[in-house]
Amino acid sequence: MRPVHISLAVLVTAVWGVNFVVIDVGLGHFPPLLFSALRFLVAALPAVFFVGRPKVAWKWIVAVGLVLGVAKFGLLFIGMSQGMPAGLSSLVLQVQAVFTVVVATTVLGERLGGVRLLGMGVALAGIVVAGIDEGSGGPLLGFSLTVGAAACWGVSNVLTRRAAPPDALNFMVWVSVVPVLPLLALSLLFEGPARDAEALAGFDWGGAGALVYVAWISTVFGFGAWGMLLRRYPASSVAPFSLLVPVFGMSSAALLLGESVTPLRWCAAALLVGGVAVTSLSRPATPAPMPEAGTRPLAAGLSG
Repeated sequence: MRPVHISLAVLVTAVWGVNFVVIDVGLGHFPPLLFSALRFLVAALPAVFFVGRPKVAWKWIVAVGLVLGVAKFGLLFIGMSQGMPAGLSSLVLQVQAVFTVVVATTVLGERLGGVRLLGMGVALAGIVVAGIDEGSGGPLLGFSLTVGAAACWGVSNVLTRRAAPPDALNFMVWVSVVPVLPLLALSLLFEGPARDAEALAGFDWGGAGALVYVAWISTVFGFGAWGMLLRRYPASSVAPFSLLVPVFGMSSAALLLGESVTPLRWCAAALLVGGVAVTSLSRPATPAPMPEAGTRPLAAGLSG
């Protein structure tokens, strides 16, 4: 990769890592489901009028929008609102690579192979260690919801792989349209009209800044730049940079939010990142079925 593109890959992973801190800030202004709905609304508008028509079938846009937008981000935002630390969230979400392999094995018929099984075991050991660390003084509900969000991310990765969108930005903008109304409906049902109205009435520069960051910088810029890199270089050259996301996430949370990083958490980080690296970068024992559409599968983005 050219130095300028290496710098861009590092910048994107830094943006996605800091995104967890910004989510934490945004949750101080909005209820989690409303914040998630607004995030996708701002990401979709006005971009949807400039990216052109969808380049994959609507069934894939709707499926990814519901699983990634509603389920994954809904669980993540609720988990963080329940006290899940931003830095730990950025780390635990990386277990999505394990869930992706499990779903791909079940749905696409891939064989795991010994190296991938080893990597999955190491990554899951990291989750266990992180759970022990969080259980000693943190909310296990938030931790469990974040693991659930990672599982939903794994499902959406396989759906995205089957869709194989040729344009990452176009796909992400149209996917962002889907979750808005379901998330708003869930917010009204579970968070209540009064709480939503109070949050919107108190809209200020802090809330606006959080929305702009998570929608335009993390989503539109992040996925657009990542997709450009994937079109220029093999996924095997781009994907390893994603392992920097929890590094930036935990570092920024420690610096900006004062989150402590315990020895157990460092151990969990080493196990999980190492296991994800082995799981993600090793080749499957048998080739996967060809994607249904597009010219190249879209590797998963890692923003929160």
